[in-house]
Amino acid sequence: MEKLFSIGFWSALARFILRNRTMIIIAIIAATVFFALQWKNMRFTYTEANLLPDEHPYNLEYQEFLNTFGEEGNLIILGVKDSTLFDLKNFKAWTQLSKDFGAYDEVDLSLSIGDLQKLEKLPDSAAFQLVPFISDSVLDKARLDRYRFELFHKLPFYEGLVYSPSKESVRTALYLKKDIVNTPARRDFIINILIPRIEQFEKETNIKVHTSGMPYIRTLNSQNIIDEIGLFIGAALLVTSFIFFFFFRSFRATFISMITVIIGVMWSFGVLGILHYEITVLTALIPPLIIVIGIPNCIFLINKYQQEIKRHGNQAKSLQRVITKVGNATLMTNVTTASGFATFILTNSKLLKEFGIVASINILAIFILSLFIIPIVYSYMAIPKYKHLKHLNKEWIGRFVQWMERMVREHRIAIYAVTIALLCTSIIGLYNIRLSGSLIEDMPKNTEFFKDIKFFEKEYEGIMPLEILINTQRKKGVMNLATLKRMDDLQVYMNDIPELSKPLSIVELVKYSKQAYYNNNPEYYQLPNSQERSFILSYAKSSTQNTNLLSSYVDSTGQYARITVFFKDTPSDRFDRIEEDIRAKIDKLFPADQYNVSLTGKAFVFEKGTKYLVNNLLLSLSFAILLIALFMAWMFRSLRMILVSLIPNLLPLLITGGIMGFIGVPIKPSTILVFSIAFGISVDDTIHFLAKYRQELITHNWKIKKSVYAALRETGVSMFYTSIVLFFGFSVFTISNFGGTVALGALVSITLLFAMLSNLLLLPSLLLSLERNIANKQTFKKPAIQILSGGEEELEEDEESELS
Repeated sequence: MEKLFSIGFWSALARFILRNRTMIIIAIIAATVFFALQWKNMRFTYTEANLLPDEHPYNLEYQEFLNTFGEEGNLIILGVKDSTLFDLKNFKAWTQLSKDFGAYDEVDLSLSIGDLQKLEKLPDSAAFQLVPFISDSVLDKARLDRYRFELFHKLPFYEGLVYSPSKESVRTALYLKKDIVNTPARRDFIINILIPRIEQFEKETNIKVHTSGMPYIRTLNSQNIIDEIGLFIGAALLVTSFIFFFFFRSFRATFISMITVIIGVMWSFGVLGILHYEITVLTALIPPLIIVIGIPNCIFLINKYQQEIKRHGNQAKSLQRVITKVGNATLMTNVTTASGFATFILTNSKLLKEFGIVASINILAIFILSLFIIPIVYSYMAIPKYKHLKHLNKEWIGRFVQWMERMVREHRIAIYAVTIALLCTSIIGLYNIRLSGSLIEDMPKNTEFFKDIKFFEKEYEGIMPLEILINTQRKKGVMNLATLKRMDDLQVYMNDIPELSKPLSIVELVKYSKQAYYNNNPEYYQLPNSQERSFILSYAKSSTQNTNLLSSYVDSTGQYARITVFFKDTPSDRFDRIEEDIRAKIDKLFPADQYNVSLTGKAFVFEKGTKYLVNNLLLSLSFAILLIALFMAWMFRSLRMILVSLIPNLLPLLITGGIMGFIGVPIKPSTILVFSIAFGISVDDTIHFLAKYRQELITHNWKIKKSVYAALRETGVSMFYTSIVLFFGFSVFTISNFGGTVALGALVSITLLFAMLSNLLLLPSLLLSLERNIANKQTFKKPAIQILSGGEEELEEDEESELS
């Protein structure tokens, strides 16, 4: 009954498709128009990916920080390392540049040498006033040199803020208004105002300006993602169409396939719009992925159609068999591929959930489009001529199939030996894999903004912010001298860590207050002692209230303080050691019953999110393997067949992992995706081969060797075609500027190439070597997936007569 249902379902589906061609084409056009109308709802991301779930402790600490101090990633810095900046004309242009930016509504504060202010003690008052650092109305070169010397040698407060520790470069700090940091207004300001004005300054002065800061990095990074979407789609179409034509030598078949996947791409954008998902570095990959994954569907369907035409020349029967035979197996291959992507939904990462949902929906959609469009379009066309079928008789393809058959027949021991050698080598490589949680590692290395990141790392000892939130658990507790000394001790400790910049906090303002009290003598840039405490701190409190200098480092109640330090791009293991040391120092300095201290910040949360993500993706990969094993169990009802089918697909994953270890590619969000994606796709070949193998077993009366070789000859060509398309299709991603996307494309391509060889050589070898244990009638008793064969063609004849 189960068998009859399966045959009846696919026969009924074929009959429905071929009898309702016009209605289906109209429905597809209407659906495409509907999806196109949803494009307006697509949004581009203006924030970093949050890899941690909302309720994770690190996320809760970061949210507490944001609630207390607001958005922290609002600083844009402009740096110059050029002695000619202090030529009078250039200096005035640099000062005017800062003033111009400060006049825009998007900018909250600008801080540059030309508009610096310094603290001075007010006579007869326990307060300070801010006065211009450069007070001369008429500035000449001698005065400018004097101010330069005073800044570099007498105002340590501005070290790391305005000039570098080496005193070789200076910078301007622009603090954007916090309410625009995660909005399109940030992008508009940076693209349309900031960059053109900087370019104008560079042209006028011939001085190179280095620009960085989280808002700037995020904006240009997002712009690169947007720019690459069209590049990927165009490259994927070009590469896959070229390979498709090379195999089939038919403009007609190539054109039909390209139209099918282009419609799939339009639908994928529509799905993003309907769900109101943002375009991220991952969702931007989905349209080209649909092209790469959709073309193999077209290959299997068109190749089967042409084989049937060559066999008997009956178009109605050929179209019927394309849908009933190939459609059945292709459904399962697309379901397994979609399952590989759908496992990302199980992670607690919003970024990966959205990627998994959209990818799996569109993979199933491209299957439906292929199954409907290709048979319908061919039904309107004339029967393919001999020139369209010549590719089926290509000598080199025949030689390739003969080579596979000869290897499986005569050299199985060699296949096993190579397999074991690759497995052992891969295990060694796996032990060398490292973990990376860098926020900038995947950014395009050849762009100016990445080079600028490295400039600020070198000159200012860091660019990625790390925040330390200190809760004194009492109002006005921050300005307590004991608290300030604890904070200072922690800052001194962190300042000795090579990967960290000079820390910045309210402590710096208190030190500056003491220096100002003693007539700006730099020797007094230190915390007040117990005798000075009462009057110096009263000055400092007054200056904090009367100026906005560092006012964002203490909250309005005086209960919370923050220490901001910037760190270099640091390997994850070293970062973990630094974090461990800082936490140990915090525990020593800040008693738990008096203070609540947490490490946080955008870059810190991202680094933690990477580790969390890796653990979740390993879990999702395990689930993908389990899910596909269940598919195999449903198909073949045999535990032995499950094991035999999984071995050729797990081996390529281990080989890829070994390669990553040997060539130094780290585990990170982009590369961990490789395994689930590649496994979901590579198992498709296994399904095609085993489905055909079962059909041949029935045809050859359970003669194992004949069935294996017949299945190899029948499916080998299509598996080779699709694997080559997938290999070059995923290789398209290597043209990306993003390191993660390059690694994803290259590693998936390598994995799929090994998977093809594994399924064409190792799988049939295992079937032959273990034939007595796995290949019998009980093994394949009443499988859930039916491939029409033998006596089942009687039903096809009846359907064919109706369709004719």
